[in-house]
Amino acid sequence: MGVNLESVVSHRVLTIPNLLSFLRLLLVPVFLVLIIGGRDGFALLVLVISSVTDFLDGQIARRFHQMSRLGQLLDPAADRLFIFAALIGLALRGVIPWWLFAVIVARDVMLLVLGIVGANFGYGPLPVHHLGKLATLCLFYALPIFMIGQAFPDAATMTIPIGWAFALWGVFLYWCAGLSYLSETLRVIRIPGVGPAPESDTLNS
Repeated sequence: MGVNLESVVSHRVLTIPNLLSFLRLLLVPVFLVLIIGGRDGFALLVLVISSVTDFLDGQIARRFHQMSRLGQLLDPAADRLFIFAALIGLALRGVIPWWLFAVIVARDVMLLVLGIVGANFGYGPLPVHHLGKLATLCLFYALPIFMIGQAFPDAATMTIPIGWAFALWGVFLYWCAGLSYLSETLRVIRIPGVGPAPESDTLNS
């Protein structure tokens, strides 16, 4: 049986997808400064650039077989940092309440603890849950929609309810996925002989 090259994950560092992911990470502090400064139009432009590079690095990685373990770590890290930056900036300006920031961060802190617990028992990261991916997608829609309302006040009457709909649905799914990870972690550390998740899986959503 032949090997599916698209499924091969290497340990290479200097690849085009990884360089694009590094670029996204470098844009995070720029994005945060722009949001805090109320320059939402430019912040949205940075977010668009980040989204385009995110799309490109995935396409290049699959098309040219440049999937790497580092890329699997950098890509979700950039996504998470952009969400945190948007949450912090919008909360500091009073656009969103701090409890929304706290609820989202608390879930990620729980996942960090679960990862440490699993590692102590000799288990690797759990496979990504589809609810986590969907929740991240909802938050990625919600936060820019809030920013559009700030950049274009005339659109706020429409963007605020839409933004909250995505945000609340995203938080709900975020915690549903988090509780699923908690349940799975408890299951694997109690069952002898259950090995780590495959190395290509990463708990990133």
